[in-house]
Amino acid sequence: MATTRSAFLIFILIFASFSGLGTAYGHSMFNSAEQSIGGYRVQVATAPEFPQIDEPSQFLIKVTRGFDYDEVEDFTMGIRVYYNEQQVDAIPPTSVDGSHWDFDYVWRNIGNHVVKVDLYDMEGSDGILTYTFNMGTQSPFGFLFISAITTGAFVFLGVMLYIYLPKILKKSKQ
Repeated sequence: MATTRSAFLIFILIFASFSGLGTAYGHSMFNSAEQSIGGYRVQVATAPEFPQIDEPSQFLIKVTRGFDYDEVEDFTMGIRVYYNEQQVDAIPPTSVDGSHWDFDYVWRNIGNHVVKVDLYDMEGSDGILTYTFNMGTQSPFGFLFISAITTGAFVFLGVMLYIYLPKILKKSKQ
C-alpha cells in the first residue's frame, strides 16, 4: 500500500514538473502598447515602467512583420511626442539595424503623452506608416501615493488579523 502511494506521488511530481515546462510568459509592462498597421507591428515601452520627470529613462521599440511576428532586419523610424495636443519633442528619422531600437529619453511633462511613431519605406506599404500610442509619466509624488495605499492595505490587514485571529485560534484549540 505504501509503495503504491509513493509511486503515485512520484508520478504526480514528474507530471507537474513536465507540464510547466512548455509555456513561458514575459512580463508585459504597464507603460507599453502595440499596434499593427500595414502588415507590421510596432511595440513600444518605457523603462522604468513609469518614467520620472527630468530623469533619464529608456524608450524601447520593437518592429515585427506579419502574423508570425517575424523580426524586421532593419528599418527607418521617427518619433513625435505630443503633450496637451502640442508637439513637444521630435526624434528625426533614424536608420536602425535589427528589430529593436532602445534609446535614452527624458520626459519633461507630468501626465499622458501621445507618441506618434512613423515607420518609413517598409516593403509592401505606401509611404509612411504612423502608429499612435498613449504613454504616461509619473509625478515625483506618485511613489508617495502608492506607498500610502500600500500602507493603508497593510494597516487594514493588521486590524483584521488582530480582531479575527484570536477567535480562529480559540476555535481550533477546542
